[in-house]
Amino acid sequence: MTEDKNKNPETMEWEEMTEEVASTEVLEEEVEGLEDEKSQDEEEAKDDQTIDMKDLFRKKKEMLETIKKLENENSALKERLTRISAEYDNFRKRTQKEKEGLYSDSIVDVVKTLLPVLDNLEASIKIEAQDVDSVKKGVSMTLTQFQEAFQKLKVSEIDTEGSFDPNLHEAVMHVEDPAYGEKAITDVFLKGYQREDKIIRYSVVKVAN
Repeated sequence: MTEDKNKNPETMEWEEMTEEVASTEVLEEEVEGLEDEKSQDEEEAKDDQTIDMKDLFRKKKEMLETIKKLENENSALKERLTRISAEYDNFRKRTQKEKEGLYSDSIVDVVKTLLPVLDNLEASIKIEAQDVDSVKKGVSMTLTQFQEAFQKLKVSEIDTEGSFDPNLHEAVMHVEDPAYGEKAITDVFLKGYQREDKIIRYSVVKVAN
């Protein structure tokens, strides 16, 4: 306090002004520092935004490439499906035609095998037989020829000598008779025929017990 009283008023004023200038310079430095920090933050934000835009464009490009690839694969699958569908349709038509051809050929083969029998029957009608034995002989020969035709076609008569079998026989009558065993076939009303394991016609029979 004693030093302040001894100082010249002009000196004191000068010191105060100097202190104000110093304070102002400090404030200006602080403001400049804040502005520099702000500018730096803005630059960093700008850089981040630029990076984000580049990443966005990159992802967009990748997505477009993926879409294009999927479209190409989809187009290829459609073409393949169309081709397979057309091939299947042609195969189905060809198979149907072959099936019809096989069926027709089978009928032709059967008729060819039976035609000689028909020829003999027609010829026997034209012959004037002198007695019954001659007629029976002609019928017997025709029957033998018919059986030979069946052998060529792999057609056989169903056996009726054993017991009744629902897989082979059709029972239209039933009788209780102690002279026969259980499910014995006593009479055959209509012969049955089969080709290998396929039944053409069941034997119509009468069954005992």
